[in-house]
Amino acid sequence: MVCKGLGRQDEVINCRPTIYYSFGALHLIEPHQHHAIFPDVRPCPPTQRREALLQLAAAHDPEQQAALSTALKRMSTASDEEWQGLLVNYQKGQIKDAIWAQPLPENMAQLWLPLPGVEAEQIHVLLRAAHAWVKTHNIRLCHLELSPQAPVSEVLLMEHGMQRLVCLEHLTGSSRRRLAMNEAIPLSLQPLCEFSQAEQLALLTAVGQGSLDSRPLRDILSVKELLAGFYQQDPQAPQHWYAIGYQNTVVGVLLLAPRPTLGRWELMLMGLTPDWRGKGLGRSLLNKALELAQQAGAQEMVLGVDDVNLPAKRLYQQAGFVRYAQQRLLAWKGGDERGEAPK
Repeated sequence: MVCKGLGRQDEVINCRPTIYYSFGALHLIEPHQHHAIFPDVRPCPPTQRREALLQLAAAHDPEQQAALSTALKRMSTASDEEWQGLLVNYQKGQIKDAIWAQPLPENMAQLWLPLPGVEAEQIHVLLRAAHAWVKTHNIRLCHLELSPQAPVSEVLLMEHGMQRLVCLEHLTGSSRRRLAMNEAIPLSLQPLCEFSQAEQLALLTAVGQGSLDSRPLRDILSVKELLAGFYQQDPQAPQHWYAIGYQNTVVGVLLLAPRPTLGRWELMLMGLTPDWRGKGLGRSLLNKALELAQQAGAQEMVLGVDDVNLPAKRLYQQAGFVRYAQQRLLAWKGGDERGEAPK
């Protein structure tokens, strides 16, 4: 079971007015009105966060527990205000179910669904409440990673205004495998942290040009926001992040993330700039990534690839990768303004 760092049991509940959520509308309720006419969905009090988080599907799903644990570690120093997106439904004074819109950097959020078995009408109430919270806080993008085993269907989420952004295929392969090469292509790796932020963003922009991966996301998010997302996914970043050199030119990027508790490494991003694609460098770069994972003692490499990116999927299949899961990324989208890159 995962639910560490959920707040002390002796924390004092604020006596500020509470925002209640009723079928998409927001109502400001004073503390003495807690049992008024509106459905009892409210931000979770600090003393009940652990109980509420145990009502999330991810707390009981082995495939999601690590991600939820990472999310909670990031919230360990969060203020009570930042926890307001953890919404609970009370029945007879007890928490019956919960949903969480977890705030992320760059005014974004991630949605965590309630446990399976919640009554259909209550699912609607929780989703309306979460959507209302997202709109009230002007969240630009609140995403949800939906697995086939998710307690809520994609159709239901789309009824509540979510849009599908991408369908990811999750692949796994042995770090001992290598792609055959007609000739050796000597690539150099330079730590990405040795580049300025402006240089990093310029490189990621170049790598993203013409990419088939996650195009809807790239249309919504700036490169700065995409980079912030990678930092969120990798607690050790940028320790194993590299700019790729070939013939005295920076030609691509490689972002790797060790997952020591799972005994594997994750390939988060591997890409080349447009001028250097189709020359065999991708095969050499994948071999380099596998070599680094093997040298670190990881037996397995995992990655996610857009299901429309057929060239990348063929490359991974040739290296022995096989699909072990499929995941759809849906989101509520707010304003169309992108985050600005630093000047």
